[in-house]
Amino acid sequence: MKRIYIFTGKGGVGKSSVAAAHAVKSAGEGRKTLLVSTDMAHNLGDIFERKMGKTVEENVLPHLDLYELDPEHVMENDFPEVMGYLGKLFADLGEPDLQNMGMIPGMEELFSLLKIADIYKEEQYERLIVDCAPTGETLSLLKFPELLSWYMEKLFPIGKVGVRVLAPISKAVFKVEMPDKCAMNEIEKMYLKLAELQELLKDRDITSVRIVTVPEKMVLEETKRNYMYLNLYDFNVDGVYINRILPKEIGNPFFDQWLVLQKKYITALKESFGALPIYEIPWYDEELKGEAAIRRIVADVLEGKDVFSTKSITERERFLQTETGYQLEVFLPNGEKEKIDLYQAAADIVIKAGNFKRNIPLPNVLRRYGVSRAKYEGGKLRIWFEKGSEEDEHGDAS
Repeated sequence: MKRIYIFTGKGGVGKSSVAAAHAVKSAGEGRKTLLVSTDMAHNLGDIFERKMGKTVEENVLPHLDLYELDPEHVMENDFPEVMGYLGKLFADLGEPDLQNMGMIPGMEELFSLLKIADIYKEEQYERLIVDCAPTGETLSLLKFPELLSWYMEKLFPIGKVGVRVLAPISKAVFKVEMPDKCAMNEIEKMYLKLAELQELLKDRDITSVRIVTVPEKMVLEETKRNYMYLNLYDFNVDGVYINRILPKEIGNPFFDQWLVLQKKYITALKESFGALPIYEIPWYDEELKGEAAIRRIVADVLEGKDVFSTKSITERERFLQTETGYQLEVFLPNGEKEKIDLYQAAADIVIKAGNFKRNIPLPNVLRRYGVSRAKYEGGKLRIWFEKGSEEDEHGDAS
């Protein structure tokens, strides 16, 4: 089965090198592999010492292609009708410069993911290795399809009839042109694409998310938070890579205290992620640049390990029937109870964890139920629904 492996981590932890090592190992196994970067600070070209363009660089190694994805190029060349509508919309808003796509947060990330999904469906590659931006941006990228789908369900429930009725009003009153029939078709197609994209990213037999970290206090805490956020959105995290571990026999007293701290944080990482495969990567005395340098990681860390097997480790959210109603379980490892908030809003349950929020649509059977209580323990948030419960305000998980 074709697979997607997404590598993420705090900026500067070496995730690009780790992703590159997996791509080299995959290609060495004779599997047609694409290593693609969604990080705008691309460095695949630097790592492989190649000048990269806006399209796929083929045969960098036998069975290995590289692609530094340019979202603007993708938007303009792969989704012209939608871009045409966006251009007209921007012009009506007094912003004719279509290059400024930052006006719509998450739009560049969305088109990057859509492009990856299209590449996957073309079946040219057996494995897609994705080198993502730092974790905050990766979370924005991964959650955006679900978030946009949620908004589209609210904004476009009446389809083309609504467009026909609202088009003249929107032009006259709001000075904004509604999508024409062709563009609306594209919007509907995009909605279907979003649904397919969500299924693709959350299919544990297809997509794995791998976290790269280093044994430092601030990075440790951020790694734990990001693992929780990835689980909040129900992604399958199935590996942790601890990078830049100093050798015990370094023989320099300058590093003695550093070795003590690294040992402490490595232990903490193993305790926090004990259910996941953990890979330890040594500190190298050279810049990881060029094929030979990347092959050192393959030989030292990945050789003899089945790093490409399908692993479904993190738990999915699930609804359970109880004696008095229903219960929703959401897996939130490493969460802080006082920072978890939830409330019921119409047909959704809204969960906030730190700076991230997710709307989970409720099944039809629960539309007549309300939240009666919630509890966070053992890395799980449990929410109980009962008939006659009127609680729809904010509530902490007790």
